[in-house]
Amino acid sequence: MQKPMLELENTNKVEDKVTSIEDIEQQNNTSQKEDIDQQQEKINQENNKEQDQQENQQESQQSAEKVDSKENVVPNQTNKKVDTKQDQKSWWFKRNKEHLPPGAQQEIEIAKFNTYYLGDTAEKVIYLTFDEGYENGYTAQILDILKENDVQAAFFVTQPYVKQNLDLIQRMVNEGHVVGNHSVTHPNLTEKNDDQVKEEIQGLANYYEEVIGQPIAPFFRPPAGYYSERTLQITQNLGYKTIFWSMAYKDWVVDEQPGKEVAYQHVMDNHHPGAIILLHAVSKSNTEALDQILKDLKAEGYRFASLYDLP
Repeated sequence: MQKPMLELENTNKVEDKVTSIEDIEQQNNTSQKEDIDQQQEKINQENNKEQDQQENQQESQQSAEKVDSKENVVPNQTNKKVDTKQDQKSWWFKRNKEHLPPGAQQEIEIAKFNTYYLGDTAEKVIYLTFDEGYENGYTAQILDILKENDVQAAFFVTQPYVKQNLDLIQRMVNEGHVVGNHSVTHPNLTEKNDDQVKEEIQGLANYYEEVIGQPIAPFFRPPAGYYSERTLQITQNLGYKTIFWSMAYKDWVVDEQPGKEVAYQHVMDNHHPGAIILLHAVSKSNTEALDQILKDLKAEGYRFASLYDLP
């Protein structure tokens, strides 16, 4: 491998009369939140259904294929595959609490598309990533905590996020974090034609370089985890590595936060060597738990690496 879904609350309807620029921006933010939340809830339901189906199929097989334990330490998991029955896929993984790399739902090879969900599983290293669809007031605090703990992370951003939060983007860059591509408008890319997929990815890249003055990092996270062989190929052709994840939980619904203790336990129960952790920066619980998570993972002997350090 190499250097190593978005999330929101339902909001009240905006008043019919918009009387200021602030009203317009609030209306746009509300629309972004609703769109992303609906996508994330849909993907969550589909993931649960697909995972249940695959588990039932596995249980009905008379003899399960035994995989050599050495495959658990192959960095890019080239032996893993993705189901080809449908063009559209949604990324999920099977959790375990044994701190081992999770299984994933694959039937077509994804490594050939420069696509990753694990780092080097032979080493106690973690790649911390955040998805940024809109700003909920926690990113500055997250950056403070990362700085205090000398940890670098990756932030996957959309174009509206960049446009509305240039100061935070510049701080991410200045403090050595990776700023990755999360598309212009956060759509389901499998529903777009080739040119539209390219525009979603390259459009953000062009805008980012124009306003920040340097290229966006060559890492892409598919909105809501939707993908297909076609979209992975287009992403690769544009010079990106697709970054999925091996650890995440339902943390993106801002009015249903589980509490910092639950957020902390999710990470501490499910981390593993080579983990690519996905957290959503809109989460209050994540933010409140982050400092202790970083300290305790370090105490267990883990180090945090940049996506650029992926093997």
